[in-house]
Amino acid sequence: MSADLKDKVAALPLSPGVYQYFDKKGVIIYIGKAKYLKKRVKSYFTKNHDSAKTRILVKQIVDLKYIVVDTELDALILENSLIKKHQPKYNVLLKDDKTFPWICIKKERFPRVFATRKVIKDGSKYYGPYPNIKIMYALLEMIKKIFAIRTCNFNLSQENIDKQKFRACLEFQIGNCKAPCVAKQTERQYNEMIDGVKEILKGNTSKVIKLLKTQMLQEVELLHFEQAEKIKQQIKLIENYQAKSTIVSPTIKDLDVFAVKEHDKKWAVHYMRVHNGSIIYAQTLDLENRLEQTAEEILPSVILQLREKFSSTAKEVVVSCVLNVDLGLTLIHPQRGDKKALLDLAEKNIKFYLLDQKKKAELIDPDRHSNRILKTLQEDLRLKQLPMHIECFDNSNHQGTDAVAACVVFKNAKPSKKDYRHFNIKTVVGPDDFASMREVVYRRYKRLKEEGQPLPQLVIVDGGKGQLSSAVESLKQLDLYGKLAVVGIAKRLEEIYFPGDSTPLYINKKSESLKLIQHLRNEAHRFGITHHRDKKTKRIRKTQLTQIDGISEKTAKKLLTHFGSVKQIKVAEFSEISQVVGAHLAQKIKAFFLNKI
Repeated sequence: MSADLKDKVAALPLSPGVYQYFDKKGVIIYIGKAKYLKKRVKSYFTKNHDSAKTRILVKQIVDLKYIVVDTELDALILENSLIKKHQPKYNVLLKDDKTFPWICIKKERFPRVFATRKVIKDGSKYYGPYPNIKIMYALLEMIKKIFAIRTCNFNLSQENIDKQKFRACLEFQIGNCKAPCVAKQTERQYNEMIDGVKEILKGNTSKVIKLLKTQMLQEVELLHFEQAEKIKQQIKLIENYQAKSTIVSPTIKDLDVFAVKEHDKKWAVHYMRVHNGSIIYAQTLDLENRLEQTAEEILPSVILQLREKFSSTAKEVVVSCVLNVDLGLTLIHPQRGDKKALLDLAEKNIKFYLLDQKKKAELIDPDRHSNRILKTLQEDLRLKQLPMHIECFDNSNHQGTDAVAACVVFKNAKPSKKDYRHFNIKTVVGPDDFASMREVVYRRYKRLKEEGQPLPQLVIVDGGKGQLSSAVESLKQLDLYGKLAVVGIAKRLEEIYFPGDSTPLYINKKSESLKLIQHLRNEAHRFGITHHRDKKTKRIRKTQLTQIDGISEKTAKKLLTHFGSVKQIKVAEFSEISQVVGAHLAQKIKAFFLNKI
């Protein structure tokens, strides 16, 4: 930090405000807000930042400017407007709906209602944006059926109408327009229809329905039954449109809902607008988080941006985390009730949005997901190479009998089942997991080395420090230690152990890299235990016990499960055997082995 910058930081006030960082070219690279400017800005230059992006930002700061405001809310609003204006590269950028269409009610005599992608500040009213174009056009079609809005683009000034410059078109003939162009409809009558359109677009369908019902009753009183039937059909259309919205609760009048979830160093934000007990709008957006900010830091700015974008006037806002900030709104983090159900729905929408994004990414680049997980695993375990080839070992035995081991192979973060291998333990007597691991690791890599086959970048052993040390001994004997990474995973707390380090690593339980390690461990256990059971079944079928009259395979299995081996059954007391299979069979078993002596 230069002396000039250091002096500026020292001179900052302890007041709310907005600060701007500049690089050597004089370009704004970051804009932030603070309740206490001096404390916030000083923290950038005095803390050791975990985020690489923050460290890079700090290195690029050459100058700073600040604006003092009265309150934290003023700072938040100012920060929002400055970010929109300057678009600094290290700020959160909304990957929003700039190209999504809006429904425009044009500011003119006899206003037109149409879809547009350009928002022109000429006094016209814009509703949207609509990420789902089909829904937007369905809404426009419904409005057209309910209200006979003109579709022409003529200048319907009073002068032009008086001069009879226009004539009624086909739309008038088929009943889709009331021909204001030839003075068959007054401006007041037309504007009443436009008021109804505005109410529908705002989600206030109840007002429109009430007005139409009044008109329908008036037509009935005048015996204009055909016109009354048309109005009745209009009411049905509006009610069907409202039914498509999710009915929340008649007690909830006007509400915004915001839920956020982190993914791939980004934030997914789901916004819902609730009006008169119905969800009238919902959308999920992606936020790029260029500085590793928390949900509590990002959400206030997002709330202001989206409420402004969608012209929300709701005073209550439901949020997915507790916010200690004054936005001039009632912020609610509900724990139960209808508002909690709304929040759950928003979070569910985010979940499905992320699943959809994941599927799309995998279709475009099938290896992208795997590469991301492997890159995360490489960072978490501090590996020199990307672990494209991983092998995991697990032992299985029953009281030292039928001892086996399994080796499973994952390539590109996916199981390569054709490369799985079983091992029957040959040199170990009794239940000795350490010796079994030493044997199987030695046998596996001795063979790969002799055959010139590729070695894995990472070896995982199922177990703690003891099993890991045994695997390391074998790798040292083969002169492979240091040429491939090896770690152990202990089951109870999912601790990751490294050779020569008694302090385990704890990876975030939600981390994709830990899930991959667990998948390897579980697959090795499944593969090993299956082989162990098969081996045990074969041994039982061949056992001497089945030669005894009255001893079935099922009974033999029961005896071997209890005693562990035929040898243990031979030396067992009569009372012990009778507790397992009864006195009658126990007598036969003792007699059989006595005759064999």
